Amino acid sequence: MNTPILAIIIPCFNEEDCINSTSLKLIEVLNCLEADNEISKDSFLFYVNDGSNDKTWDLIEKLNIEYNGKIKGIKFSRNFGNQKAILAGLLEASKYNVDCFITIDADLQQDENKIKEFVQKYKNGAKIVAGIRNNRKTDGLFKKITALSFYKLMNLMGVNIKINHSDFRLVSREVVETLKNFKETNLFLRAMFNELGYKNDYVYFDVKPRKYGKTKFSSCSLFSLAISGITSFSLVPLRLVTIIGFVIAMVSFLLGMTAIIDYCVFHNTVSGWATIVVAIGFICGIQILCLGIIAEYIGQLFQEVKSRPRYIIEKEII
Repeated sequence: MNTPILAIIIPCFNEEDCINSTSLKLIEVLNCLEADNEISKDSFLFYVNDGSNDKTWDLIEKLNIEYNGKIKGIKFSRNFGNQKAILAGLLEASKYNVDCFITIDADLQQDENKIKEFVQKYKNGAKIVAGIRNNRKTDGLFKKITALSFYKLMNLMGVNIKINHSDFRLVSREVVETLKNFKETNLFLRAMFNELGYKNDYVYFDVKPRKYGKTKFSSCSLFSLAISGITSFSLVPLRLVTIIGFVIAMVSFLLGMTAIIDYCVFHNTVSGWATIVVAIGFICGIQILCLGIIAEYIGQLFQEVKSRPRYIIEKEII
């Protein structure tokens, strides 16, 4: 426990511009921790090439030779997504008798100098140490609004996730061994780790501006991640469908009774065609929305039942 073996997991997709500088900085971090007897000299970097179509994998292979195996990695046959790349890194790196794992983005916008603090909290007994952003100064206005809305929506839906929680995280070998029992295809690791029940701790960090290339997380991919997170960990949307259906049924019943009383007692003809059309349009819209929510859950079930591999490894370097 005094000098645990640490594996730093780095998922990457088309990151040829930053692989060399990222490797240099992270190797320096490992060297400093090793010199201070914080971690074992058997610690290493582990890249997961998530279907890059540039020179990312070629550079990883060269770095493996340059650093005498201190840098390892796997190559996916195609792009499977960030969450599956992180999971693959944890599972595959665990074959090297690793004691603890840290996941970090390839662009190093997350502060690599905080890794020592992660390790110290692990040594103090934490099984999961989550990285939390201090603020969103580096984000644009649109991303700030959507990100905060995402976390608030997730909490509202009953998903256990801390605001500004990121995938900059340390987990112990015990946690990874437990994670192997989870076989679902659709992954939302930020919430999944919180569901395991192990002792948690937090490290707060500032996000640095990106120096190379552009972010690979588009609005569509982040929206998809949000949908996956909600449908994987919350039944609230389905219960809302039931509540909405009940409320609409009651309102429709009351309106119907009002129309009958108006006709039988006051002998008035039914009027308000415009109101009826609007009401029908509103109810149809609610029905389509509810069907869409149900379809998302059915789609999740469809993917899980097929039990296809979560990722396919084409190459590996050790």
